[in-house]
Amino acid sequence: MKNMGNMMKQMQKMQKQMQEAQEELKEKTVEATAGGGAVKIVASGDKRIVDVEIDEEVVDPEDVDMLQDLMLAAINEVMGKVDELVEQDMGKFTKGMNLPPGMF
Repeated sequence: MKNMGNMMKQMQKMQKQMQEAQEELKEKTVEATAGGGAVKIVASGDKRIVDVEIDEEVVDPEDVDMLQDLMLAAINEVMGKVDELVEQDMGKFTKGMNLPPGMF
């Protein structure tokens, strides 16, 4: 029974550490660019877009498709970087657990 009590304490400690790590992720940011830096997207570790910068040279009313493509490329890249950040920060809690990607 003592082992069960110790295991519960360890689980509670790990749960608290995971909650703290998730809170810290909200404060971290990653950025990605597209079009040689013409579009820059910044996202937080909890997958929120926090900043968008668009070089005015790529704002061409005659070529909205290009701007849309640049935005999509930058957003997809930054979301991939967020996933890497989350895996890096939260992966220490899930090592050896075989959880599917995107659990955190």
